[in-house]
Amino acid sequence: MAKAKNDYFGLGYILSLILCIIPVTNLVCSVITRIMEGKILAAILRIVLGWNIIWIADIFSMIFRRRIIRVINL
Repeated sequence: MAKAKNDYFGLGYILSLILCIIPVTNLVCSVITRIMEGKILAAILRIVLGWNIIWIADIFSMIFRRRIIRVINL
C-alpha cells in the first residue's frame, strides 16, 4: 500500500492538525507548502486570505479530509 502524502512537509496527521489550528503557523506552513509545490499564485492568495477565510476552511478540511484545501492550482 502506498504511503499517504501528508500536508505540511510530510509530517504526521496529528502534528499537521496542531500546526493548522494555530493561525500564524498555519499561514507560514501553508505558504511554504504551496511554494514548494510550485504554486506561486496560490501562495500569494494564502498570504492575502490566509489569516481568516482559508484558515477556517483549512481547519475543517484537515479534520475531515486530512489535508489542507487547494483553492487554486495555478
